[in-house]
Amino acid sequence: MNITKPASRPNNPRFSSGPCAKNPSFELMILKDAPLGRSHRARIGKAKLKAVIEGTREILKIPYEYRIAIVPASDTGAMEMAMWSLLGARKATMVAWESFGSAWVTDVVKQLKIDADVRTAEYGEIVDMHDIDYDTDVVFTWNGTTSGVRMPNGNAIPEDRAGLTICDATSAAFAMDLPWEKLDVTTFSWQKVLGGEAAHGMLILSPRAVARLESYTPAWPLPKIFRLTKSGKLIEGIFEGATINTPSMLAVEDYLAALDWARSVGGLNGLIKRADTNTAAINDFVTKRNWIDFLARDPKLRSNTSVCLKFSDTRISEGISFAKSIVKRLEAENIALDIGAYRDAPSGLRIWCGGTVQTSDIKAMLPWLEWAFETEIAQQSTAALF
Repeated sequence: MNITKPASRPNNPRFSSGPCAKNPSFELMILKDAPLGRSHRARIGKAKLKAVIEGTREILKIPYEYRIAIVPASDTGAMEMAMWSLLGARKATMVAWESFGSAWVTDVVKQLKIDADVRTAEYGEIVDMHDIDYDTDVVFTWNGTTSGVRMPNGNAIPEDRAGLTICDATSAAFAMDLPWEKLDVTTFSWQKVLGGEAAHGMLILSPRAVARLESYTPAWPLPKIFRLTKSGKLIEGIFEGATINTPSMLAVEDYLAALDWARSVGGLNGLIKRADTNTAAINDFVTKRNWIDFLARDPKLRSNTSVCLKFSDTRISEGISFAKSIVKRLEAENIALDIGAYRDAPSGLRIWCGGTVQTSDIKAMLPWLEWAFETEIAQQSTAALF
């Protein structure tokens, strides 16, 4: 059976959930002023690192009293630094509804061996955040990058909590309105919503988190790369651009360019609108078809960045191989790259809808998704005859 291919094609087939698409105006010449071969401690290096911190504060609307640091090893490094430095002073509550949240559970329960209440939910759902003891230190992801769900808001988190809230916001920052007064530690990486380069993370601390750092010493030794205090005081330089280890000044320049682009589209509100519009295009497609659905059943919980889909057609004989075949077809046509579900997640697709993706590319890709589905179903039916 020959199924006609759609006429239009996406201008940019990159829908990976990380590293994510560069912004539409990106070109390598934008990075020509990167101070390559210069020390990050030279005046120009310090100025650019300071601009990263203040630009992040400006666009994300982070309160002035919150500290912001550039840290090594992406979001993972920022989360590990936070957990190893802050946890252990009181009981913890570990909340996991996808792969990365589960990794933080492993760190805390099996590596640090901290007394912890572990709350989990299946892929496509989240834990009831109202049913949490916030007098414990609570560790959670805001947006489930591998499960397509997100916190709808921070209403469940009390402002008079005794414990700290430690939030992995790596695929939420710059696409969702984070309630800073409810978050004591927030982390994200450059390679997600702004399409920056990998290997650098951001660590944002509330005054309550700083107070914990200056009043509590963990029972375990901390490697140099995790140390945020000296002689019981916060190392202020880290939060002014004096990074713990050497950053890539090329990646710094790229992130500064991404911040400039974010300003050009209306800052945080503009970025949220772009992600919402991209997700709405997928929602319109899915609701008109009975063979595909969102992994997250509750619309209020669906992510507007990492949109996870599942195939619901009863004619599909083997879900994992079927989804992989769809992914391969779309990649072979250079229509959609890297959209397979995360390796630990249920079989299906994961399409990045953050602000650097153009809605026109989403809309051009979706008819090809239908083409790939119909082609695979037809091939499966033909094979069943023999």
